[in-house]
Amino acid sequence: MNKSDLIAGRQPVLELLRAGGRLKKVVLASGMTGTVIGEIEMLARDQGVMVEKKDRKSLDRLAPDLKHQGVVALGFEFRYTQLEDILSRAEKKGENPFLILLDQIQDPQNLGAIIRTAEGAGAHGVVIPSRRSAQVTPAVFKASAGAVSYIPVALEKNLNNVVERLKKWGLWIFGTDAQGFQLYHEVDYRVPLALVLGSEGKGISRLLKEKCDYLVTIPMKGEVSSLNASAAGAVLMYEVLRQRGESPF
Repeated sequence: MNKSDLIAGRQPVLELLRAGGRLKKVVLASGMTGTVIGEIEMLARDQGVMVEKKDRKSLDRLAPDLKHQGVVALGFEFRYTQLEDILSRAEKKGENPFLILLDQIQDPQNLGAIIRTAEGAGAHGVVIPSRRSAQVTPAVFKASAGAVSYIPVALEKNLNNVVERLKKWGLWIFGTDAQGFQLYHEVDYRVPLALVLGSEGKGISRLLKEKCDYLVTIPMKGEVSSLNASAAGAVLMYEVLRQRGESPF
């Protein structure tokens, strides 16, 4: 059994099924009852996902070292969206586009955390490159607390080309950089925009940085020179939300 396509736990499996996530099979521990278990069974069968019931020892073997709570889903396959669909989502909401572009974010925990924040901050979608980047796996799903089920994620070959396309559609590109020319809260995010976050250590690649309309920085007063990608992303995304007048701050 391939553990890389496995999701364990009642709430993660339930959230995935609620969002119509693609699965092959759900395995439940025999004898379990309750509202959550009933909904998992109902959603799985409605979506044509096989449901099996086995003893807990069998589930322990399927998901060793995981707190499966008597629920294991197999055959997880994430459905990526198209870049144009993300922009259409913003248009349907009557909002200026707000996209997150991730350059070489290779840690699944970081990727999941960024996607979780993006969904919470009202971003219309996330774009990741198909090379030298973490992609949406069960580990990312778990780290996002299920947020990947509710925000579109596009997988693109080349972020440089993505930026060129977004500029043609009227978006401004904001990059994050420790040596940026402007403080992050001193620029106007009420325009159609894409926010580019780089990997820890390397930051945004040189060519991509050159394509940014603005390079912003987050001031640091301590000995550490920068925040990690997910923390920096959270600061910036909620500044976008604040400026757009959609937060209670």
